[in-house]
Amino acid sequence: MVTSPNHKNSGRKGRIRVMGILNITPDSFSDGGSFNTEQATLSQIEKIIEDGADIIDVGGESSRPFSQPVSLEEELSRVLTVIKAIRQQSSIPVSIDTTKAEVARQALDAGADIVNDISALRTDGSMAELLADRECPVIIMHMQGTPGDMQTDPTYNNVVEEISDFLRERIAWAVEHGIAKERLIVDPGIGFGKTVDHNLSILKHLDRFSELGCPVLLGHSRKAFIGKTLGLEVNERDTATAIISALCAAKGVDIIRVHDVARTVQAIKMTRAIEDAK
Repeated sequence: MVTSPNHKNSGRKGRIRVMGILNITPDSFSDGGSFNTEQATLSQIEKIIEDGADIIDVGGESSRPFSQPVSLEEELSRVLTVIKAIRQQSSIPVSIDTTKAEVARQALDAGADIVNDISALRTDGSMAELLADRECPVIIMHMQGTPGDMQTDPTYNNVVEEISDFLRERIAWAVEHGIAKERLIVDPGIGFGKTVDHNLSILKHLDRFSELGCPVLLGHSRKAFIGKTLGLEVNERDTATAIISALCAAKGVDIIRVHDVARTVQAIKMTRAIEDAK
């Protein structure tokens, strides 16, 4: 489903996949509360698919800075109906954005295909065993701290090196716990315990993360570093997000996680047309 292109031998970058964000939360930083009715959710599912997404990422717990966890029951109530609704409409791959093994288990049972764990399998001691058994793709992300405190004072000596070292360690840990490396996807965690300068450095050195030997995912969409760099409010950041998406396509990122799928697809198509020109 999600494989890592051989960048050295292919002669060009592989096809980048677009992951459309569907947050079923009242407090997400960009679209919190936007899809709190069945009709709004169904309409957004249809739009994400029609706009050309390759994957839909469903989340029932906000991970914005200073957010607080929600209960297992609340998270399950938010995501399971949505995943089943997607399955009634389409066979598009679905990712469940959760750190809870029980949410992941029930989401996979309901039709999800991928587990996206922003804690890199550190929050729930049962997660690795579940994922080893289910043999599904797994996204592991770097985060300094937790959503509740990650933006208090993010500090690194060398942000790119430290993220790479962390992800390398988590890959090894996951493999030791029965998760095949070819099923792992790494995410450097833009905005998760990083300053504006840290995020810009990550973007400048995106190619470094491909050296880990796993597909690379980037979730930069509408994030605060864009607003701080350009002086833009959340609802004004889609053009800048698309520009960064084009950069990701040029630098060999495998998956980009975005809110505005249509604009992202356009940016990628334009990037590929330029690359293919004689």
